Amino acid sequence: MARRTSDSPPLFEIIAKPDFSFERSAMRDGHAPVAGMDEAGRGPLAGPVVAAAVILNPRRIPKGLDDSKRLTFAQRETLFDEILAKAEAVSMASVSAEGIDSVNILRASLEAMRRAICGLHIKPKMALADGRDVPPGLPCLGRALVKGDQRSQSIAAASIVAKVMRDRMMCGCGRADQRYGFEIHMGYATERHRSAIEIHGAVPRLHRASFAPFRIAAEAEIEVEALV
Repeated sequence: MARRTSDSPPLFEIIAKPDFSFERSAMRDGHAPVAGMDEAGRGPLAGPVVAAAVILNPRRIPKGLDDSKRLTFAQRETLFDEILAKAEAVSMASVSAEGIDSVNILRASLEAMRRAICGLHIKPKMALADGRDVPPGLPCLGRALVKGDQRSQSIAAASIVAKVMRDRMMCGCGRADQRYGFEIHMGYATERHRSAIEIHGAVPRLHRASFAPFRIAAEAEIEVEALV
């Protein structure tokens, strides 16, 4: 008698690693080369959103590619160098805090990814995007993959490049203005960052005025002025 397959949930979450299957499938359909694209910095209160696009060399894929959030600082730095050395093409782009405020973070993120794809010196025929949305205006076919940085090695590579570049930019901001500790929290809403904002206020063109707490504070000031 055949043993029945259990329908019980696994005791431990099985964490999948990204592979090259989506890319190979697209290549078999005639859509080579294939680029992966991803962004870093959608959630912080300060700094740009940075995107990267990467066309991997199928014969020289760096080992250990994964979602940048699942890697350590040292692993990201090592893989960043490997990606730049081994990939067929790499491009980076960003949208500033002012640009984010003028549209919204989703549109700014998609625009940064579009710019990164357009900046590749090799034109891809297919671009794989992390998330649910394909950036509008791509010069090639596009496909969105939910949790793509954990499924596609090309997207994972792009996530690493975007994360490393944005972190380096925020460290530069920290050196330029030491009051906020940008080199520690990278612009995210940590207790230290919020405390610094309460003491020193927002930095023009660096903090995102459309994000809370800045938007809430601005709305409160308008209400007070209306009552005067």
